Amino acid sequence: MFCISGLGADERIFNNLKIPGIQLQFIKWVQPLPTETIKEYAHRLCEQLPAQDPIILGVSFGGMMAIEIAKQKPVSKIVLISSVKTHHEVPQWMKNCGNYQLDRILPARQSGYRALKVMRPIQNYFLGAVTPEEKKIVNEYRDNVDPVYIRWAIRQVLCWKNDWLPDNLVHLHGEKDHIFPVKKVKAAHVIPQAGHFMIMNRCKQIVDILKDEI
Repeated sequence: MFCISGLGADERIFNNLKIPGIQLQFIKWVQPLPTETIKEYAHRLCEQLPAQDPIILGVSFGGMMAIEIAKQKPVSKIVLISSVKTHHEVPQWMKNCGNYQLDRILPARQSGYRALKVMRPIQNYFLGAVTPEEKKIVNEYRDNVDPVYIRWAIRQVLCWKNDWLPDNLVHLHGEKDHIFPVKKVKAAHVIPQAGHFMIMNRCKQIVDILKDEI
């Protein structure tokens, strides 16, 4: 199974995901090119996948990217976790930010993200990052984020126009997801009380579901 993390995070978010009989491999985020579209970016990520039909698991923005990859390459199954399938599931406030190009106010330098430490408790609430390990991962990401990548990625989320759905898709979502509220998401499996970061703190429930779905 090939895993794609969310918004530039690395494979550590999959540390607790142990699926019997399944080996996890990780697709690495690459630096976006100037004016690169999400379609073009997905095409470059396809180079990290094998020729045979892979299973792809995508978390958050990684799930959106998994769908974009499936438009270009046959896959045996797509698993979405804490993500959205089409632009209809994207919250309206995100669409409004995209329409007004509010992503342009994001810091242009990496030091700008470090300066926003006062906002981290609020960000952690929306992410559902609760444990010290989860907070450590997201803090390290904030401290080392590439501003070119993050501005590009956020722009893709805010302006995603996808309407296409693959047939071989399974969607797991948290009941308390504050990034992509479940009321707008039509997920096959809703995990009670789970937040956006459930890939780390609800792994038992996720594995129990995936053992039947994969």
